[in-house]
Amino acid sequence: MSALKQNRACRDVDQSGANDEHGTVIRLLVSPRWSRRHGPPPRQRNADRRKREYLTPAEVQTLMGTARGRGRQGHRDATIILVAYHHGLRASELVGLTWQQVDFRDKVMHITRSKNGVPSVHPMTGAEMRALRRLYREQEEHGRVRWTDRVFQTEQGTPMTEAGFRKMLYRASEVDLELRALKVHPHMLRHAAGYKLANDGKDTRSLQHYLGHRNIQHTTRYTELSSARFEGWWE
Repeated sequence: MSALKQNRACRDVDQSGANDEHGTVIRLLVSPRWSRRHGPPPRQRNADRRKREYLTPAEVQTLMGTARGRGRQGHRDATIILVAYHHGLRASELVGLTWQQVDFRDKVMHITRSKNGVPSVHPMTGAEMRALRRLYREQEEHGRVRWTDRVFQTEQGTPMTEAGFRKMLYRASEVDLELRALKVHPHMLRHAAGYKLANDGKDTRSLQHYLGHRNIQHTTRYTELSSARFEGWWE
């Protein structure tokens, strides 16, 4: 497309952010007539939007802290970030989580994966157990705790949606300047889990099963960027 046509197309054009599981996509709002003639506007690459696609452990803690301090649902919001991070959950897996999958007695969580992923059973940490028990008690007071009830609900008692989770993350990240620059989206928490565990020296095969990957090639992206293999090089 010539520069002249681009200038004409972009005149009086607005921009809006449209989020998907893997990042933020910017689409130009153009007229239907222009779109039929020239096709849809190009998708902006994630690499052009942010410097990396994962969060560090410190950034996850900052995100949880800002979420906890926002509104009446601060504890729920901080807990949903913690669970997503600890178990490397996709947004669909997270909002679909039910109390039937949370086993307080054995301190494990039964993980079901989307995208034909491999299900598994994950241990829960003490902090995670305490956060989920508090959430359970709060829902129990409103009579919303059955086996099939969702773990993460709105204030009205309806299941939290992927869009609702995405909006909550966006608003929580806007408080911190560094997080705002990263343009945080839900899948960054799954990547954060992968990179954190790889840096902790977890073997690739175990990490593959933990994240539910059918193909180990999807897991090697985390080990390739792990700094653990370079430990001691400059001592």
